[in-house]
Amino acid sequence: MEKILFINACIRDCSRTLRLARHLLDRLAIAAAGNFDSTVRENSGSDAAGKYDSNAVQIRGAAVEEVDLRKEKIQAISSFDPLERRERMVREGRTDAPELKYARQFADADTIVIAAPYWDLAFPAILKIYLEQVTVTGVTFRYSPEGRPVGMCKARRLFYVMTSGGPAIFNMGYDYICTLCRNFFGIEDIRLFKAENLDIAGNDPEQIMASALACVDKAAEAEAEAEAEEKKL
Repeated sequence: MEKILFINACIRDCSRTLRLARHLLDRLAIAAAGNFDSTVRENSGSDAAGKYDSNAVQIRGAAVEEVDLRKEKIQAISSFDPLERRERMVREGRTDAPELKYARQFADADTIVIAAPYWDLAFPAILKIYLEQVTVTGVTFRYSPEGRPVGMCKARRLFYVMTSGGPAIFNMGYDYICTLCRNFFGIEDIRLFKAENLDIAGNDPEQIMASALACVDKAAEAEAEAEAEEKKL
């Protein structure tokens, strides 16, 4: 069963970013079960408010594990002590320590989905705090003899989902995720799904969201067709 890690950095209860991410998770779960149906559309496992039936996803062939960063309340690293402590745990082989749970979970996932709204040219601070807990030498990456980081994560792909009220001209959050994944975690396949200009006067936000949801469907269909062709070879 495919292990999908969902990192939820959405702040609002009725988050549009969360709505788009739930839709993507549904498609990933259906694809994992090998029964993608292009006639299936929005929210086969979730509703428009973002509520999600994780059991339905597991039945379809994927185990979705969610990290809701609002609920986790991860403390920012404000001294060198926790860094020294986790380095010692890795050195002693204690990778099952609670302090390393986020890094271990991230390294073990087959697919990763990050949902974060476009804030101040990047993303909410809670996501950066989480990523500092994930970037652990000896768990998610290691250093080569030449001092270069080498990825240790299993994930073959990462999806970044975002929405914005205006145009996301400088998408520094997505750029940071790409740089971190490719240079530290060893995750090369990074894909972006987004809905922009949702709050611009005169725009139809539901139409914009519908287009973004359709992009997810189109990508899922294309991937399913590609995998089907590979199996024929």
